Amino acid sequence: MDRRHFITGTVVAAGSAALFARMGVPARAEGRFEVTRTEAEWREMLTDAQYAVMREESTERAGSSPLDKNYADGTYICRGCDLPLYPSETKYDSGTGWPSFWQAKDGAIGTKEDRSFFSVRTECHCRRCGSHLGHIFDDGPAPTGKRHCLNGVSLKFEAA
Repeated sequence: MDRRHFITGTVVAAGSAALFARMGVPARAEGRFEVTRTEAEWREMLTDAQYAVMREESTERAGSSPLDKNYADGTYICRGCDLPLYPSETKYDSGTGWPSFWQAKDGAIGTKEDRSFFSVRTECHCRRCGSHLGHIFDDGPAPTGKRHCLNGVSLKFEAA
């Protein structure tokens, strides 16, 4: 191996490591939210699957949430802090396998740009505790044209 190949290989390896490290590290700024907990407190209150989604921005398997097919009247709330997030009136069947809504309650969610997995998406999270909920896409129904595609493990349902 000559020097040029060694340097090129090193640069590619370092760049790849940085990219994959970025993909796996959530951009949570603990402390900027009203409700904060230590990692140990979050782990104690959440299952492994809930923790992976809500604190590490993972995604549950499509079709795995019973909330996807729930159409009862009520409110979907944040599992991390009980903040009301989505009214049942804005829920619809997107056919994706995840609970989907065309609008959140006013002031309930925050968003940020998500550049993971080689694309640009809009991530949504609970504005009060920062728990990852899912992503927002521009292929939803009227009146907003938005699809809030959420992980059911991030939510609890309160019947009306």
